[in-house]
Amino acid sequence: MQNNVLNYLKEIVKKCPHKTAYSDGRESLTFGEVYAQTRSVGSYLAGKGIYKKPVVVFMRKSPSEVAAFFGVITGGCFYVPIDEEMPGGRIQLILDNVQSPLVICDRDTIEKAKDFKLGEGQAVLYDEISQGEADETVLENIYKKAIDTDPIYIVFTSGSTGIPKGVAACHRSVIDYVEQLSEILGFGEDTVFGSQTPLYFDACLKEVYSTLKFGATTYLIPKNLFSMPVALVEYLNTHRVNTVCWVVSALTMVSAFGAFETVKPEYLHTIAFGSEVFPIKQLKLWQEALPHAVFTNLYGPTEGTGMCCYYRVEREFADDEVIPIGHPFPNREILLLTEDGKPAPQGGQGEICIRGTSLTLGYYNDPVRTGEAFVQNPLNSAYPELIYRTGDMGRYNEAGELVFVSRKDYQIKHMGHRIELGEIEVNVDMLPEIRMSACIYDTEKSKIVLCYVGDISEKELTVALRSRLPRYMLPNRMLKLDQMPLTANGKLDRITLKQIYEKR
Repeated sequence: MQNNVLNYLKEIVKKCPHKTAYSDGRESLTFGEVYAQTRSVGSYLAGKGIYKKPVVVFMRKSPSEVAAFFGVITGGCFYVPIDEEMPGGRIQLILDNVQSPLVICDRDTIEKAKDFKLGEGQAVLYDEISQGEADETVLENIYKKAIDTDPIYIVFTSGSTGIPKGVAACHRSVIDYVEQLSEILGFGEDTVFGSQTPLYFDACLKEVYSTLKFGATTYLIPKNLFSMPVALVEYLNTHRVNTVCWVVSALTMVSAFGAFETVKPEYLHTIAFGSEVFPIKQLKLWQEALPHAVFTNLYGPTEGTGMCCYYRVEREFADDEVIPIGHPFPNREILLLTEDGKPAPQGGQGEICIRGTSLTLGYYNDPVRTGEAFVQNPLNSAYPELIYRTGDMGRYNEAGELVFVSRKDYQIKHMGHRIELGEIEVNVDMLPEIRMSACIYDTEKSKIVLCYVGDISEKELTVALRSRLPRYMLPNRMLKLDQMPLTANGKLDRITLKQIYEKR
């Protein structure tokens, strides 16, 4: 039975040691090079007596950063990725939380690391610790002692209090995720991934670990290309990328701004998307450009080790429909619960809760918030069984498919009516002049604020929406933007939208 993610690397290096594993178009590492470097890093940690500790990896997005992750695991520790694009205050909060004895840096970040309070930690260069001789006896002993519930990474997500939450995942949940996801999406040795997400998000698991499992290849796409749609598609073609798993905003950036009129992805046949609702209008543009490609909607929180539900798009959707999130991956179950912990009535809404192997270990050094989100299954009183309450609302449609409704905090009470802000966005996105849109709510002034990018004036948009929305759902304020702010992961940045609104 597989109980260690390093089994993937140990096996694949025997089959194709000289094949490119990870590349950013400039730097590339073969599976053999990844293996050798991870053994060196693991030996360095062991030599320093660092074992079963969080090790911070503070490097730019690169193949070396990926190898650093596996090196930390090889040494029997768990990696904590941070990035220079994070706000300094957030980085310091993460460092304070994990109290890492080591911060692995590259030549671009080593000086920046010295600006932070590292406690008893030490900053070291990856280039210097990844080229040493491996202590095979020590590493084999570490490998034999590992069990599948040992943590392998901590990824920090935003907390509602402003304090980031460190989600700790283990070998067992990651292996289960990679096995199920790769079966659903049909990954193989010929897969060439185009990775969109920064490496300090759990979304990169799809490409990073599946590459090891199959001997595939992952291209780490430079972030700046996601603001240049034509250049982005040309990059995909240059590197023969055939599989992408991107947030919806990244896909929309390509289709909404006319890139397909100039160039189309020649090799792309597998497109998975998630984290946001995909406007049907934009999905159809992708389908027209790639009529033979397979499109799959994915859903899942970081606390559930990546994605946990999927829906393969195999039918036509009306412009006002929402693509279902479908059914759970094998080996996990979705519970739809009311506020009092009862199953939601047939056709009714409930909070999406997850049970199964995919659950992570909880929030690192944060028992209070762990206890609030990872709770005893209210439908089981016979033995201890944790579920994760996602904070997302869902319902089942007539076909028995799970449909995402909204975040709990996207539901508002306005003019005596309960409103889903996402429903307003769906209607706005249907208009041909609209490229992207997002709604926020001004609680103090009780105003629905619509932000959008498109070739339509605020006055014209107001008129158009009067025929689509009831009066109580009409936005009270319109903000036409030149471009929509995105988070580091490529999602719509609603916090920045609120700041833009407050300044106007």
